[in-house]
Amino acid sequence: MWRYLLPVILFGSLIPIFVIGLHKDPSEIPSPLLAKPAPEFELPNLLDLDATVGTSDMKGKMSLLNVWATWCFACRQEHGFLLELARSGEIDIYGLNWRDERDEALRWLAELGDPYTATAFDYEGRVGIDWGVYGAPETFLIGPDGRVLYKHISPLDEKVWQTEFVPRIQAAESGQ
Repeated sequence: MWRYLLPVILFGSLIPIFVIGLHKDPSEIPSPLLAKPAPEFELPNLLDLDATVGTSDMKGKMSLLNVWATWCFACRQEHGFLLELARSGEIDIYGLNWRDERDEALRWLAELGDPYTATAFDYEGRVGIDWGVYGAPETFLIGPDGRVLYKHISPLDEKVWQTEFVPRIQAAESGQ
């Protein structure tokens, strides 16, 4: 009798876990970096390997760090919005070209436009690991004090910008 009843009991105990999971947004993976100093890095600049890009470039101003790659279909989706945002001058956008081929990345920026203040070239993906990157695209909001204020997983667009980023920027600027 127990041998038939035990699987039913085990399955029944998993139902609440499944129900809770169905109501969660998979793009909202909490980041252990929130409200902490951004992980320090210094990498070659994608456009000029003799120069570097790093967290020191982002300090003292509100900035975005956008993780992207040419193999990432969703990165292509968000690219047009990043160009608009860069043209608006609202915020400096730094790129982290992650686990990509440099020639492909340079061709991408030449063809689609370059929204980035500067782009770090993370060929091996080690900086991405330090930042807790799961995949591309991911966008981090970095406060003037160098702390990570927000992490967004999936393409950035106008709606996400207005609902998730702008309120956090306004709160940080007003000292809340």
